[in-house]
Amino acid sequence: MEMSFTPEQLAFREEVKSWIADNMPSHIREKAAVDAYFGHADVMEWHKVLAKKGWVAPNWSQAHGGPGLDAASRFILTEELELAGTPFLSPFGLVMVGPLLMQFGSDAQKQRYLPTILSGEEVWCQGYSEPNSGSDLASLKLSAEDDGQGNFILNGQKTWTTYAQYADWIFLLARTDAHVKKQAGISFFLCHMKSPGVTVRPTLTTGGTPAFCDTFFENVVVPKENLVGPLNGGWTLAKALLGHERTLIAAVGASTRAIGRIKRIAAGTKVGSQSLLEDPAFRGKIARLEVKLEALRMANYRTLAGAQGGHAPGPESSILKIRGSEINQQCFELAMEVMGHDSLEWFNEAGTVPALEQWVPSAFNYTRATTIYGGSNEIQRNIIAKLILGLPSL
Repeated sequence: MEMSFTPEQLAFREEVKSWIADNMPSHIREKAAVDAYFGHADVMEWHKVLAKKGWVAPNWSQAHGGPGLDAASRFILTEELELAGTPFLSPFGLVMVGPLLMQFGSDAQKQRYLPTILSGEEVWCQGYSEPNSGSDLASLKLSAEDDGQGNFILNGQKTWTTYAQYADWIFLLARTDAHVKKQAGISFFLCHMKSPGVTVRPTLTTGGTPAFCDTFFENVVVPKENLVGPLNGGWTLAKALLGHERTLIAAVGASTRAIGRIKRIAAGTKVGSQSLLEDPAFRGKIARLEVKLEALRMANYRTLAGAQGGHAPGPESSILKIRGSEINQQCFELAMEVMGHDSLEWFNEAGTVPALEQWVPSAFNYTRATTIYGGSNEIQRNIIAKLILGLPSL
């Protein structure tokens, strides 16, 4: 198993770094310098910059408009974007429903949706969780009834529909047969967010971001051509899509950048006659976090080496999800500790605390969810126990 980069791959890394430095718009660069919050307009502007370069969907094949990069180049591109602090693109179209349509969608669905996902002309959100169906997703209640006239009628609610207020489309799971085993009666649909009967209610998070929404469906008409895959076959698609989502959450580059930010804050924080960064006890905390991150990086490289050899990630992606999400949380826990009383500042006007610290509390709050979304870490441990360790289910 080869775990070192070739000269060509190292040259590609330098190309990516240089291109990001030359093409990041100035106002986005200013926010990236202090890891500020990127609004929807920032995200979509950066999406279109990357789309023009051809790098907006590194995991897409050339046949579907992607760059056709190999696994190592995809990894390098993603890591360099994270290290540069660029806006994190919405994954719902590019990483989730787009690849799912390539695998399960009809030719008509691919032709209709893939180009606008790639260009950023249409924005997507996800409709999986419900108020009483989170980790136990198969217990979902949103119903889709055949009206006998070529449509399905949706009734029910989805929650945690991230940035649904900006979305043009939602992909969702709905119950199409209530009289069979719960996993067997679920179907996968595409629904336009401007359809009559769709209501979105954003929720302001404690971190000051409008990230999450509740989305309600009242007699919403969805044409049958918006059913993806077979009727009552949605559970297979759901599992495939969650596999795509979990590969995102290791976020080694993002945690590397977060540790760098902690060091910068600590270097400017005086403790007696020296900076906090010079304090041996604090340096020990940084070192322990960096050791964990380096171990995760090596695990990522092993997965990458396997992908280069043609082995698609399997249940081991759950390991990356668990460790990546925990390390990301620990980074912001340590950042809050470094900031001391400044970490309790919420919803501040610019300038109340140093710019480098301003968005740390927001990120700390948001990253509390990393061990929950994409399948909670408890569920990931069950997957590891069953599919890797071979332990019997209780």
